[in-house]
Amino acid sequence: MKTSMDGWGSGLIGVIIFSGSLPATRVAVADFSPLFLTSARAVIAALLGAALLVVLRQHKPSRDDLFSLAIVALGVVVGFPLLTALALQYITSAHSIVFVGLLPLATAVFAVLRGGERPKPLFWLFSVIGSAMVVGFALNSGAEISLVGDLLMVAAIIACGLGYAEGAKLSRTLGGWQVISWALILALPLMVVIALLTLPESWGGIAGGAWLGLAYVSVFSMLVGFVFWYRGLAIGGIAAVGQLQLLQPFFGLLLAAGLLHERVSPLMLLTTLAIVACVAGARKFAR
Repeated sequence: MKTSMDGWGSGLIGVIIFSGSLPATRVAVADFSPLFLTSARAVIAALLGAALLVVLRQHKPSRDDLFSLAIVALGVVVGFPLLTALALQYITSAHSIVFVGLLPLATAVFAVLRGGERPKPLFWLFSVIGSAMVVGFALNSGAEISLVGDLLMVAAIIACGLGYAEGAKLSRTLGGWQVISWALILALPLMVVIALLTLPESWGGIAGGAWLGLAYVSVFSMLVGFVFWYRGLAIGGIAAVGQLQLLQPFFGLLLAAGLLHERVSPLMLLTTLAIVACVAGARKFAR
């Protein structure tokens, strides 16, 4: 029981950290190209991860781990950051909530396909209801719809769900922060080349907000968040702890209310309470 609770607590911290990712990306792509932002954040995070691996004297992954690490790299180091950065040129970060609401379901599907988990039928009921409520809340916000942006976000969610499930499975033997660090290093050569080819023509016109956005997605979204997230998924169950992502949009809205003094509507509060109930139900029937 204690291990399960530790997993949920660690996963919750990861979700809170990730809640700032899409708004930070939205700010950063105002001055950085999506390709540069994707590659630069990966390069910065890879250098930090490599330093940790060296300082803490971690063993290299085995050859058998390389395929899984490649899937993690393609899913969460390259795929999700690049596809969301491209999508956020066409849609707002608020509209992206529609797709973030589908991420727990995608993660659960890949937990079955790649992680070998077998949740009970009632788990899928709570998962679908929770996802539907997040999507419904986002659509009710009246955000504009872009077919290109929406298709890019669908692809991003599929890539991310696969990367989450694969990384969590590998974390059981390799360790959570080690998985994301080695995945970043595996993608580093390609990311360095892309970063050099897509350097901004001028650094002078880049606003401070874009730099802060780059810093956040590089340090927190790309590395620190995964330390907690992969640990939570590995010890608490991929499908079960993955349902915590249903709360991510609402953490982001609460963050906006606290920092930007935006209004928190009664509908948001009621929807959040309903989502918490769905997460609790999914947790009960996850195994």
